[in-house]
Amino acid sequence: MYIPEHFQPAHSGDPAALVEGNPFGMLVTVPGGVPFISHLPFLYERSNGPHGRLYGHMARSNLQWQHLLSGETVLVVFQGPHAYISPNWYNSPGVPTWNYAVAHLRGSPHLIEGEAELEDLLKRQTGVYESPQATPWDPTLTGERRSRLLSMIVGFEIDVSDIQAKFKLSQNRPLEDRQTIIEKLSQSASQADHAVARLMAHTPGSNQPT
Repeated sequence: MYIPEHFQPAHSGDPAALVEGNPFGMLVTVPGGVPFISHLPFLYERSNGPHGRLYGHMARSNLQWQHLLSGETVLVVFQGPHAYISPNWYNSPGVPTWNYAVAHLRGSPHLIEGEAELEDLLKRQTGVYESPQATPWDPTLTGERRSRLLSMIVGFEIDVSDIQAKFKLSQNRPLEDRQTIIEKLSQSASQADHAVARLMAHTPGSNQPT
């Protein structure tokens, strides 16, 4: 991924927080040189290993799980908030662009095949996703229903070996331009625009040239 210096995480954002706040990612494998992508929810444990560990599951009928058997490196892409930026908002000359935050995580996959381990994964994932609910759904499974549902999915984990992240949030623009962009996005009817404005407001500007 192309990442200019002023859009590097060291200057602009926390990749782990981006993944945790946007856990719906794209799992990319390349069997036979042909890219294959599944859109899946993930659980990220940042303290598990040097770069953390990703957990997920997919339908057994999705044959991408077979791509994981080789243990070859896979890519998972997480997209944060993004928004169009009009040059009309600049106080100095500029061109149309797009502000966004994205993280690429690479690592070695391993299947989770035991029923007990797979059920534990489902409970942990559900616990995270259900936590905002006033009455969280109980994922406990029993009897024939348990066996049937668990047989329909394949769990996996990915030991993350590398993280690349890009926070393109107008850090290369003058401070007054950044402040105007935040104001314009905050006035938008789009919640996605509001999310970018909040991210920009908490991101220091480097104001370096492109």
